[in-house]
Amino acid sequence: MQDVTGLAFMRVIARYGAPDYFVTEFFRVHAQSRLEKHILRSIDENTTGRPVFAQLIGENIHHLTRAVAELLRHRVAGIDLNLGCPAPKVYKKNVGGGLLREPAKIAEILAALRAQIPGLLTVKMRIGFEDTRHYEQILDLINEHRVDLLSVHGRTVRELYRGDVHYDEIARAVARVRCPVLANGNITSAAKAVSVLGETRAAGVMIGRHAIRNPWIFRQCRERFAGKPVAPVTFADVRDYIQRLCEAAQRDATTDAPIPEAAHIGRMKKFLNFIGPSVDPEGAFLRDMRRAMTAAELFGVCDRHLLAEPTRVFSDEPHPGIIARPNCE
Repeated sequence: MQDVTGLAFMRVIARYGAPDYFVTEFFRVHAQSRLEKHILRSIDENTTGRPVFAQLIGENIHHLTRAVAELLRHRVAGIDLNLGCPAPKVYKKNVGGGLLREPAKIAEILAALRAQIPGLLTVKMRIGFEDTRHYEQILDLINEHRVDLLSVHGRTVRELYRGDVHYDEIARAVARVRCPVLANGNITSAAKAVSVLGETRAAGVMIGRHAIRNPWIFRQCRERFAGKPVAPVTFADVRDYIQRLCEAAQRDATTDAPIPEAAHIGRMKKFLNFIGPSVDPEGAFLRDMRRAMTAAELFGVCDRHLLAEPTRVFSDEPHPGIIARPNCE
């Protein structure tokens, strides 16, 4: 997730039960691009013990292969091609989800990447741009170019993050492609992960925004998959998590230098926007947090809402109707 899954966030989340692997923020690839230093740090300085895949977004074959050649000199577990980003500023450049309109272009890109990458090549995609007209054709390209792992977000680009996820379309991918498929989209809890895997027969799940809200979700998934009770998370646990995020967010992702208070507050609000929907069903935490202007005010809000009842259980699911902003994954 852009501006989220950097080195600092990976280190924090690993304390609570890391995922099987991480995917970096995407490297933007174009004629003037260079590998972003702060994203390279999430590969080169990663101490979580988990593999890290380098994610690319772009459409020019020459520049994509140039970026891959550079990345293969780093400690990457594999290369991941983004065919799913639904942001208008991205798809209007015909990259990310925008490429789903052009299967022939996807075929060229996959052929070039597969020829260059000796190890793992993975793809994340949506089920289409505005509909599923090219879906099966693109799935066949996944087979043709021997992609090693496919993650499918069960919405079109036009659907953004709104409405129901079409898990039946993820099941179609599972039935059609030869590589393992990960289900993505609204994996809100360990219980939801179990349900989605049962419905789609996918090999696993990819979790984005709900890992910001609940960094224990990967540990909880492992507990559910093993048939064990899921250990509850308390408000005191959440306050500890926020403190660790605070410390991680205080430094510039590229230089590691301290950042100004206003920038720090803005960064923390980005995280708290996702945590808030599981705090209270009225949305009071989110309203109070968004009004805070200083660090003291912001963390006063956290203490007031989370430490008044420190043993209260944090909700596994977001409370209905309480919306995180920005709504991204």
